[in-house]
Amino acid sequence: MKWRLKSETASHLYRKLIEPKFAVPIIAVVALILRLLPMHFKYLLGYDPFFHLAYIRYALEKGEWVNFFPYAFGPWGMQIKLTQPLGLWMTPAFIYKLLHPFGVSLYNAFRITPVIFGVLTIIFIYLAVLKLYGKREAFLSAFLLAVSFGHVFRSMAGYYRGDNYMLFWYSLALLGIALGLTWKPKRWKYERFVFYLIPGIATGLSAIFWQAYYPIFAFVLANAVLLSIGAFLLREDERILDGLAIALSTALGALIANALGGIFGYGMVGYNRWLGKKFAEELGVQFGFMKDLFLLLYVKYALPLAVTAIIALIVLARVVRGWKARVSIVGALVLVSVVLTGHYYGIIQNLLEKIFTEAPIAETQRTSLSDLWTAYGPTFVAVPLFALSFRRKNLGDYVALGLGLVAIPMLLIWTRFLFIGSLAVAVMAGVGLASVSDLIADSSKKYLSLALSGLVIAVPLTTAVVGVQNTLSVKPIVNNNWARALEYLSNHSNINDVVLTWWDEGHWVTYFAERAPVAQASAMTNPSKIVAKYYIGKIYNKSLMNLGVDYVIVSLDAVEKFGAILETAGESGYAMILLKPVSTPGVLTFAAPGYTVMATPGESWDAKVRIGNVWGVPAELFIEKGTKVEKVPLKGKPTMGAYVYINLNYGYAVLMNAKAFNTSLARLMFTDEYPKDYKLIYSDGGIVKIFKFVHPNVIVTSENGSVVLRFENASGTGLGVYGYLDNGTLVFKKWYNVEDRREFILPKNLNGSVVVRYTYTKSKTVLDRGVLRVDDTLRKNKGIEHQDSSR
Repeated sequence: MKWRLKSETASHLYRKLIEPKFAVPIIAVVALILRLLPMHFKYLLGYDPFFHLAYIRYALEKGEWVNFFPYAFGPWGMQIKLTQPLGLWMTPAFIYKLLHPFGVSLYNAFRITPVIFGVLTIIFIYLAVLKLYGKREAFLSAFLLAVSFGHVFRSMAGYYRGDNYMLFWYSLALLGIALGLTWKPKRWKYERFVFYLIPGIATGLSAIFWQAYYPIFAFVLANAVLLSIGAFLLREDERILDGLAIALSTALGALIANALGGIFGYGMVGYNRWLGKKFAEELGVQFGFMKDLFLLLYVKYALPLAVTAIIALIVLARVVRGWKARVSIVGALVLVSVVLTGHYYGIIQNLLEKIFTEAPIAETQRTSLSDLWTAYGPTFVAVPLFALSFRRKNLGDYVALGLGLVAIPMLLIWTRFLFIGSLAVAVMAGVGLASVSDLIADSSKKYLSLALSGLVIAVPLTTAVVGVQNTLSVKPIVNNNWARALEYLSNHSNINDVVLTWWDEGHWVTYFAERAPVAQASAMTNPSKIVAKYYIGKIYNKSLMNLGVDYVIVSLDAVEKFGAILETAGESGYAMILLKPVSTPGVLTFAAPGYTVMATPGESWDAKVRIGNVWGVPAELFIEKGTKVEKVPLKGKPTMGAYVYINLNYGYAVLMNAKAFNTSLARLMFTDEYPKDYKLIYSDGGIVKIFKFVHPNVIVTSENGSVVLRFENASGTGLGVYGYLDNGTLVFKKWYNVEDRREFILPKNLNGSVVVRYTYTKSKTVLDRGVLRVDDTLRKNKGIEHQDSSR
């Protein structure tokens, strides 16, 4: 009796819980709390958000969304219109202006922006699934999405990424589809078609928030085609028209995206982007009215094929009545689709690789089982349960299947797509678990019912536990050491100085130091390969001057990523192993799998190295303590070509072979034996070190309302001045003789130039390069006063 009473109470609470008036606020609060957990951190997460905030801060200070940004991609500067659409930058600024009267800073407004759109996505998904299915499916799907780390990690505070917007707009598109499918006509039979404008508008608007928004078109088109197929199979022939309307709405979306691209900036394969030009040339396609290659191909090929298939189903529905015959037709349609996909697979794969390999190397790895568990917990395992839902003959199943057929393969290809695929995983698993609930109600076997009930409860709860654990494990990559170092650089360098550091850290340089790094945003770019080759000693001073480099940063972060540096440079044979301390009385001991370093201090240090099963005496040992690095004498003669660096400030050691020890990275980071062209200006004793590269240098400052270029270590004979409008148009170009001159006053009339690139040369050798915004230089000189050492 008590058991039955408890069961009835639990059932009553469950029914209350899934009521929309309770479910929506509960899920929203859970999603909000989980995504706000990183708010207690001092710094943003990852790398890219630092650049996003740096540009937004800069634009707000200037009062306009400037295009030519000089504090990135030194020595050339960056054109924002060639990176991301303006919507990506404008949205946090809008939220800041909205919340600023309530005391919210730009920093916090920026941090909560991904949370806002992440939670809105979950709410719209709840409403869409509620319309397509019911309360249980909506609650389970939205809850799984709310707690899945796969969705949390790109919609949590401090991690600002553009694909969050794409899923937000898709959730709105899905809601529009759901409203259309469930609308009961009141005055006109086809009233529901008005709702199908929503997916069209949503796909179009997504284009101004993220440069790689293209998957939303694939999602909605797949929804349309699978909906029509479902209607055909279920003999709801009138609903085939719904699929046609949804597909045609994406044509509206393409037109909107194309029109807005001219205002806010085009996507990654726009006509003015190198990738768009490259692909258009490879495919033999000419840009016309459509200025984005994806939109052009979509409207020219993908959409007509889908519309043709749907129209064929409309025609066949009039003459083919038998279910088996319809299944055969759908089978033939699927076979044709597979053949077409196989035929164009190479093109599709090439397009995806070119578009998304700008992501970090870690994000373009094949997804492993461990990645799936981290992202979704047991939710991904529950996805096959979605098949149980087809017993109910619901058109919503085909809509969800359309999403799954596109998103699931994507997330299996690359870890980059785990976030994009999270929505499909949550919806399919949620609907599948609700179908398991139906089996419980239908089952007369007590133990089977208990087992199925346990499954329905365990999957969401375990997913929540995994999601919370993984969210709590996320930490900022940047730290106080980096912030202090880069702020020091900002205060002890010139506004036009260019910084060489590993590309991961480039955005930090832009944000903290407000200086232009050589490489940032991707390991796949040519500047990143140049930096990699410099670190391993394949590029020398002449190349640095050609890049305008004024400062070089070496760091423990770069040491930890030495494998990625080698991969980017295309080199091998270098061994640089980071070892952690091991507690051993009286002996400094450091170890890593397969390696051990043991050292006992003294007038002559007793040092031993283990590589595999072989022990020996290293060739050289360097010790860093405080701000001093010194090579110490060793007991015994070297017996192996190993080089050791021990850092007593932070407790780590690095073991190198001769090839790695002779790299620029090792010489600057681990020794005091580096070329006289480098001057150490900052060191925290082992995490970050900054060197000034001493060379003939141009210092930009202002005097009496004019921009002045001062020559430090002056030996140049020529100065090239190139003036640009903010839109990137070259409007001024002239070379000046500056032999024996110590400074050059920039002419005031440069045909309206707002940005100037300069090249300082001696004969045909470039001594320095750089870029500046004229108004920045006149408004404030962010560097310090320098004396020309050649005077």
